[in-house]
Amino acid sequence: MAEIKVPELAESITEGSIAQWVKKVGDRVEKGEFIVELETDKVNAEIISEEAGVLTQIIAGEGDTVLVGQVIAVVEAGEGAASAPVATAPVEATAPTPQAAPAPVATAPVVEESSGERVIASPAARKLAREKGIDLAAVSPVDPQGRVRVQDVAAHGTAPVAVAPVAAAAPKAVVAIDESRVTVEKMSRRRQTIAKRLLEVKQSTAMLTTFNEVDMTNVMALRSRKKDQFFESTGSKLGFMSFFTKAVVAALKKYPYVNAQINGDEIHLNNFFDIGVAVSTEEGLVVPVVRDADRKNFSEIEDSIAELAKKARDKKLGLSDLSGGSFTITNGGVFGSLMSTPIMNGTQAAILGMHSIKKRPVEVDGEVAIRPMMYLALSYDHRIIDGKDSVGFLKTIKELLENPEDLLLNS
Repeated sequence: MAEIKVPELAESITEGSIAQWVKKVGDRVEKGEFIVELETDKVNAEIISEEAGVLTQIIAGEGDTVLVGQVIAVVEAGEGAASAPVATAPVEATAPTPQAAPAPVATAPVVEESSGERVIASPAARKLAREKGIDLAAVSPVDPQGRVRVQDVAAHGTAPVAVAPVAAAAPKAVVAIDESRVTVEKMSRRRQTIAKRLLEVKQSTAMLTTFNEVDMTNVMALRSRKKDQFFESTGSKLGFMSFFTKAVVAALKKYPYVNAQINGDEIHLNNFFDIGVAVSTEEGLVVPVVRDADRKNFSEIEDSIAELAKKARDKKLGLSDLSGGSFTITNGGVFGSLMSTPIMNGTQAAILGMHSIKKRPVEVDGEVAIRPMMYLALSYDHRIIDGKDSVGFLKTIKELLENPEDLLLNS
């Protein structure tokens, strides 16, 4: 018999949701075969069976939240299901009524023996406790179910802050929903995480946005002249993202605090240029990272972006594709956005927003001309980036894009 457990995916991931079972009870399973898809707040992971046999039990159903290390299914060695029925836990439950909470699914929690007690703890919490030499049994968890998380271990031993007692909140009234007028959807784990992190950025940073506009005439002319030759020589399509990525790298080198982040009371100036490129998927926005963009030429940047976008659409992005970016570019223009104020990504200090190219009358050498113009927006953390640097950063990008020959020299 082999237990199918939720694997450890990364230190920051302690739980996920069952997205879908690709096998059902009684199905034959081969060793190494993909049997269930797990959705986490960062990536979707395919869980495989470590033993060939028959799937005899499904413990966690689609939509259930599961912890790393938890048993979610059982595979019995054998050639096929016998004629006798196999006891299973139901995968699909009937929709809960507004008056009743859904019944909890029986799970096998992650436990650790500590001082003779059984302590429920996440793998990240156990690892941190071992490193700090902390007895998990002595840690007071915030989780009402008693599960010890990494933040509980990190806070162990610190002096508690005195707070005024808070009256217990009155239970929320159940709101009746007219299903003929309202469609109710459960937020996916990724959408919940996106919402949580965007709110955290808004609440924990001094975010401001500054704007400029760029005349795209010369970039568009250069691209039009060179795109066929570029494709013949490199096999890559020449788009605008490579120009913007190169311009961003040059501007980050000139204004290093835009490529920084705050860590406690320290400012960390990044000496690398890993540029995140926001990609829209059915599950929401993801930001895969183009590594070492300063060392890549135009075709390598175009290839990297195309590969990451395809992996995002195919749900094949790994944690390594999403972690460690130092700056982000988002292009709302592909959806028709004329202007926006993008929200910064995670702990980064700034994000550049691109927008639609629209022909507008502008002043050129004392005369009015119709030019293809794009608004640029830089949202930045005012705690470490001053207005002078933010304006200078955008002005540098504008100048490079309006003089793409200089951009080629800088790359």
